[in-house]
Amino acid sequence: MIRLVKPNLKLKEEYLSFYEEWKRSGEDMVPWVISKDPSDFPKMLKSLSDNEEGVGLPEGIVSDSTFWLVDKSNRVLGAVNIRHQLTQHLYNTGGHIGYGIRPSERLKGYATKLLELSLSEAKKIGIKEVLVVCDADNVGSERTIIKNGGRADADYIEDDGNIIKRYWIEIV
Repeated sequence: MIRLVKPNLKLKEEYLSFYEEWKRSGEDMVPWVISKDPSDFPKMLKSLSDNEEGVGLPEGIVSDSTFWLVDKSNRVLGAVNIRHQLTQHLYNTGGHIGYGIRPSERLKGYATKLLELSLSEAKKIGIKEVLVVCDADNVGSERTIIKNGGRADADYIEDDGNIIKRYWIEIV
């Protein structure tokens, strides 16, 4: 059974495996929250908890909730970060939900399930419609968003010319 769990100390080894695999891949760490250094694991967990509670956030940074996607053996397959509100920057390029699947587990339908489960968590936070974005060249992520009910909005073009595809998903 695939499910979302809050980051916790019991899953330290599984998470470190996830983190190290991603680092070895050389890819950008997505969502941004997985780039947090886990070498002091309790400190990382406290940081995630503080972010969710809005404790000590810098000016212009919103509260967010992080979950790990795990399988029945508690292997960490992916991660999601749900922003509780949108700043102008998040409205343009980040959205409410950022998610990623570990490189060795892609193309197995996990991203679609991760986003589906994330919508339920966003609803619990009180978000009625979520903005989810992806780079225009990330066809897999775009398909995942559309499978979960994404309705296209205007693209956003970053200063470097990168095109961000923007989609809204109504939570029912």
